[in-house]
Amino acid sequence: MSPPTFRFEEKLKASGCRLIAGVDEAGRGPLAGPVVAAAVILPHRVSIKGLRDSKKLSPQQRNVLYKEILSIAQSTGIGIVSERIIDEINILKATLLAMRRAIDRLSLIPDHVLVDGKIKVSAVSLPQTPISGGDDISASIAAASIVAKVTRDIIMYRLEGMFPGYELSGHKGYGTLKHIRTLVKKGPLPVHRRTFQPIPGLLARRFQRRRKR
Repeated sequence: MSPPTFRFEEKLKASGCRLIAGVDEAGRGPLAGPVVAAAVILPHRVSIKGLRDSKKLSPQQRNVLYKEILSIAQSTGIGIVSERIIDEINILKATLLAMRRAIDRLSLIPDHVLVDGKIKVSAVSLPQTPISGGDDISASIAAASIVAKVTRDIIMYRLEGMFPGYELSGHKGYGTLKHIRTLVKKGPLPVHRRTFQPIPGLLARRFQRRRKR
């Protein structure tokens, strides 16, 4: 597949928009940790070699691009929503909340926002265009996907230091077989999402064991 381009941004520029932000998230699927969103405003027609959807890059490639994006972006914003809030309001609403926070934390107000996905970010009055698979085709969204992913990975490395033995820095909270086996053996952590399967069953099992004692 071709790398993401500025064709969406170019159309908006032609219509009079000056600042265009791309928005994406990381961490919708994991069993542990927050969901993180990033908003990025790139300079007009900037060239970023190797820019891709973050999922199609190695950790090393993402880290290099992350630093480059932060150094050249006109503005970046990060939104983080904890696992506790995810459990309270559900992951879709939490993702949209993280995106809204990312947009709100931009130092510049964009004229238009390109959002990865099929729906607009609620409670944001700025003009928006949702783009399904946007991290594959929009340069601004691809940049946001990298910033969001690397930011979340940094958080998971920090959580690994707080909760050794769960290898959070390795699987990043995703439901790998090894992660599930650790959960069955040791039980969920405070940073695990209580509403995500199989966490509810594991919590219920541990509660029953305590009652039997």
